[in-house]
Amino acid sequence: MKTEHAAIARSSLLLASAPEAVAQAVLEQARVRTYPRGGTIFLQGEQAKAIYIVAEGWVKLYRIAPNGAEAVVGVFTRGASFGEAVAFRSDTYPVAAEAVTDCALIRIDADSILRQIRSNPEVAISILSATFVHLHSLVTQVEQLKAQTGAQRVAEFLLELADCPSGPCTVALPYDKVLIAGRLGMKPESLSRAFARLKDQGVTIRQNMALVEDVALLRTYAEEDPATAWTR
Repeated sequence: MKTEHAAIARSSLLLASAPEAVAQAVLEQARVRTYPRGGTIFLQGEQAKAIYIVAEGWVKLYRIAPNGAEAVVGVFTRGASFGEAVAFRSDTYPVAAEAVTDCALIRIDADSILRQIRSNPEVAISILSATFVHLHSLVTQVEQLKAQTGAQRVAEFLLELADCPSGPCTVALPYDKVLIAGRLGMKPESLSRAFARLKDQGVTIRQNMALVEDVALLRTYAEEDPATAWTR
């Protein structure tokens, strides 16, 4: 494993609070796997045997509904982990995972961490922390679907990617608009209308870039009462 990949894994929620000796023991057994864009990492219903940490690129987790529609559950990038909860229960994956871009993933066998938990219960705190973050993310998604307009959800998405606390900012859209729409619980045409609405909030879309005139103005719009936002 490259030094930079080990550093990413060590700083991830999964291993950040683990004792150094435990983290080293886990990473000694870990392996880096690369996937091309569109590559399948695991399938829904497949036996869960490993946890993954994203070292490079983007990964999406999704479910296929009985009618064949795809529902994007989450999108992860560098430093994020996924697969913890089900892997430790020897359960099946409730979602499928696919590489959104060319990516490198750090694959950790669940058994290697289970052995560490049995010898050092403090490791379980790391697992709980990572699982809580995933739960909080899902709760936030549900809240956005229930309490925000489509344009507000898109504004929130841009703010999550923006690295400027205030003033103008250029945001790189990390993946295609169809996936962004799926992540936000929208259809592609609804996403286009939402981007159009955000022009009044100083947002201009140019290919895979979003130009934000004022981050504070966009944040105010994302947080305002949806009843007011609908009138815009």
